[in-house]
Amino acid sequence: MTKKKGSTATAGAAAGSKVVVVVCAMLLTLAILIFHSDEFKFQSSNFTYQFRNNGFGENSHGFQSPPKIAFLFLTRSNLPLDFIWASFFKNGNQAKFSIYIHSQPGFVYDKSTTKSSFFYGRQLNNSIQVLWGDSTMIEAERLLFGAALADPANQRFVLLSDSCIPLHNFSHTYRYLMSSTKSFVDSFLNVGEGRYNPEMLPVIPREKWRKGSQWIALVRRHAEVVVNDAIIFPLFTNFCKRWPPPKHATGRQTLKVKYHPNCIPDEHYVQTILSIRDLENELERRTLTYTMWNSSIPKGDKRSWHPVTFQYSDATPLIIKEIKEINHIDFESKHRTEWCRVNSTYTPCFLFARKFTPGAALRILKNG
Repeated sequence: MTKKKGSTATAGAAAGSKVVVVVCAMLLTLAILIFHSDEFKFQSSNFTYQFRNNGFGENSHGFQSPPKIAFLFLTRSNLPLDFIWASFFKNGNQAKFSIYIHSQPGFVYDKSTTKSSFFYGRQLNNSIQVLWGDSTMIEAERLLFGAALADPANQRFVLLSDSCIPLHNFSHTYRYLMSSTKSFVDSFLNVGEGRYNPEMLPVIPREKWRKGSQWIALVRRHAEVVVNDAIIFPLFTNFCKRWPPPKHATGRQTLKVKYHPNCIPDEHYVQTILSIRDLENELERRTLTYTMWNSSIPKGDKRSWHPVTFQYSDATPLIIKEIKEINHIDFESKHRTEWCRVNSTYTPCFLFARKFTPGAALRILKNG
């Protein structure tokens, strides 16, 4: 039987429609899969997305191999020891480190403010004015960690002051940090100095309150914990404050006020948040930055304790050698000695030291 041309065309059109429907369905399914895949990728990288332009003025790099150390400098304005750090970075592999600087708002690192091009433009563009003993100090730290986290190649994050020096060359420092899967955070239970404020309950229990050195070295997952925190930081802002407050912070001193614990946020914040998150088993509970404390001050007068500043005459090759060879820490309050380790291997304790004047740093650099 002969089919009519119209019927053939209709059948062909119907078949074509079915093909179109099938193709559309396949494309729709593929689009949904891609959407959910992208959504998952977006959610899993949401942290990086949030801090991709976190005041640093450039987008995140793609992940690069090898992993990098982010050196995070907290400075007042310029970096007075830039020449010794320039020597340190010059002898390192530039693919293995990043530099970030938190300085006073508006301060720019360029050829007029630093001796080394390593620091050109490395300042955060969203820096804040920092007061000692104030929560602005830990806010500045969080800004540094956030900026550094925008680069997924950064896997270790070292916080340094403007008076810190490197004790070893870059290769040694890199191997030391990368060989450990743990963060280096000086952290111990601290409830006896009257710094804990019960108003932080129930979020911060007394038994989770920790104290330690501000100068820390974090692995990436711990840096993310610090920057993503939206609960502990506000409590520190409200209830962990220097007391009495400085005159320039209040306008005038007032004696008739409610007593408030004398709390220094940067000595407690990171230690306490990692304690609350039950991450202390992922820490080497010591700092990598050596500090010499003034031994002439009576031990009972802790408010007068200050780190010794190394002058030119102090920075002898023998003293630096002795610092580099320190392999244990004495915890006098706990009557115990802890030998320094990276994983299970015993090792010298320190990679950095403070507080050094430019003259002292120059002497160290000259002595090699």
